[in-house]
Amino acid sequence: MKKHNFYAGPSILPQITIDNVAEAVKDFAGTGLSVMEISHRSKEFIAVMDEAQQLFKELLNIPETYHVLFLGGGASTQFTMIPMNFMKSKSAYLNTGSWASKAVKEAGLYGEVVEVASSKDKTFSYIPKGYDVPADADYFHITTNNTIYGTQIREDIDCKIPLIADMSSDIFCRPVDISKYALIYGGAQKNLAPAGVTFVIVKEDALGKVDRAIPTMLNYRTHIEKGSMFNTPPVLPVFAALQTLKWLVSQGGIEKMYERNLAKAALLYDEIDRNKLFKPTVGDPGDRSIMNACWVMNDEFKDMESAFLDYATGKGMVGIKGHRSVGGFRASIYNALPVESIEALIAAMKDFEKNN
Repeated sequence: MKKHNFYAGPSILPQITIDNVAEAVKDFAGTGLSVMEISHRSKEFIAVMDEAQQLFKELLNIPETYHVLFLGGGASTQFTMIPMNFMKSKSAYLNTGSWASKAVKEAGLYGEVVEVASSKDKTFSYIPKGYDVPADADYFHITTNNTIYGTQIREDIDCKIPLIADMSSDIFCRPVDISKYALIYGGAQKNLAPAGVTFVIVKEDALGKVDRAIPTMLNYRTHIEKGSMFNTPPVLPVFAALQTLKWLVSQGGIEKMYERNLAKAALLYDEIDRNKLFKPTVGDPGDRSIMNACWVMNDEFKDMESAFLDYATGKGMVGIKGHRSVGGFRASIYNALPVESIEALIAAMKDFEKNN
């Protein structure tokens, strides 16, 4: 039976990424060595790093004034690196979920944190609007996509102070105006590569504003100066990221990917809205994520939740159980997920409705 991978992360990757990594594990670039044992200083891997950074820039139309970094430590390490490098005394955060809340907590170690708005009052089921960002804050931090709750900021925000965004789970899902951001970051394990590498897009002149001493490994300039090679980078995940970047190019780039993502999300949300058994957890269609669709059983069918999960699993759906803080179901519909998987899930939803 074909498996349809809806896991939130680590998650589905393009088949060509998996195939090319498997080959490189056995023999990388004709060296006779595995990519897991090659020196990161070898000319073969340096070529991988250079090409990955270049394709990153080309796909997102990143201006020359920005640097692309591949680091370790996950996006969670960025929760600390950002205030350490950017906050002089005050920062502003939009709290839209669990990861945003964790970022707020870390920033509080370095100065005053203004939570400009939060959707916690309704279990993070909407994106706050109409808030004011303090003009004297050193930066404004947003989390563009919330995997647990199924909300997404789907347009670039106009901001008068440096804007920083966690795009862990929606990078490459839509075109982004990079020039509106001082820094964009994310863990790779949603839309790019296996867990282990973190991408950072940072504007050169946004750095160097703080007076504090910054530990070497936590200073963005360390990694800029050394081309992400100050210490041993996560070699295999960087190689995997390059394969996915090449795949994105072969698929027509980010504009084409955005079209597909909108179409896939529309198919699934239409069925969630139509099906008498289910209801979406995010009411406003404009706030719904095109990467992570979340839904629950309608109140009168609550006792059928386990039955539907078992039924869908039996039809090959993998990873659709909702996060424990929300319950219900979640389908992560990242770039690499084919529309056929959406169609299979919808068929399972319709069949279960018909039989019950």
